[in-house]
Amino acid sequence: MGFLDRLQRRPAAPAEERTDALFDDEFQRRLEMLALVSRRVFAGRLKAERRTRKKGSGVEFADHRDYAPGDDIRSIDWNVYQRFGRLLVRLYEEEEDLSIYFLVDCSASMGFGGKQKFDQARRLVAALAYVGLANLDRVTIVAVTDSVLERMPAMRGKGRIFTVFRFLRGLVPRGRTDLSEALKTFAAEHKRRGLAVLVSDLYDPAGFERGINVLRFEGFEPYVVHVTDSRDATPELAGDVLVYDCETGDEREVTVTPAVLTKLNEAFHAYTTGIERFCKEKQVGYLTADAHAPFDQIVLRAFRLGGFLR
Repeated sequence: MGFLDRLQRRPAAPAEERTDALFDDEFQRRLEMLALVSRRVFAGRLKAERRTRKKGSGVEFADHRDYAPGDDIRSIDWNVYQRFGRLLVRLYEEEEDLSIYFLVDCSASMGFGGKQKFDQARRLVAALAYVGLANLDRVTIVAVTDSVLERMPAMRGKGRIFTVFRFLRGLVPRGRTDLSEALKTFAAEHKRRGLAVLVSDLYDPAGFERGINVLRFEGFEPYVVHVTDSRDATPELAGDVLVYDCETGDEREVTVTPAVLTKLNEAFHAYTTGIERFCKEKQVGYLTADAHAPFDQIVLRAFRLGGFLR
């Protein structure tokens, strides 16, 4: 179930959530800086990268086709007719705004240990959503566990960022992870394809590959933001402890020795390396996001690596 069954020592009491600190004035100031950087990074590239394969009445020439009765004679390429005596109609490529879907893992494992991973996930979604909104893309946020929990409808314009804040503040980590089932439902409910940004710790008992593959096979362009916590690799455990799975409640008695901690650390790094390797092989955008790192530095790294807002 994920790496080492997502097992940790049972906490004495749940940490109190501080949603007021998630999107404070300093956070919003940094958002505007990120939007400015994104416009410089993607200037001159977005138009070409967002061009669809549809043929329409845009401004970029795409191809010719034979003239048919009823076609607008203004679309006839008279230069071709003069040279070759054929009536051909000029076709142009249509452009349309990008649809960006943020799929937020709201399972219990994301909130374990003080909600650092969950808070970081929400900050990153808010930041990346703001960049999309500022570029007039269609932004949708979907909360998933083993099903689709909630959905913020598609919206455009950076003034909608406060709707994003309200939606993200209302999310609570709970339930089990089954990304495959949740994303099948998501794909069935969203016919308009686009960039699908999965923000998750990827502790999925059925395997992280299945959820990512659903997006690939359903025609979305997956982009994985892998939220990690270094404490998962080096927990402060020693001696005989009772650990439990925070999503199923299953308990297990474990004797923690230095050798066990070494194996845990190796398993953690093997798991994260396997995710990165899988994404690289499948040509899926991949970004690691440590729960304790500054969110804006992670977003800037996403810009440098490329793959976002394509």
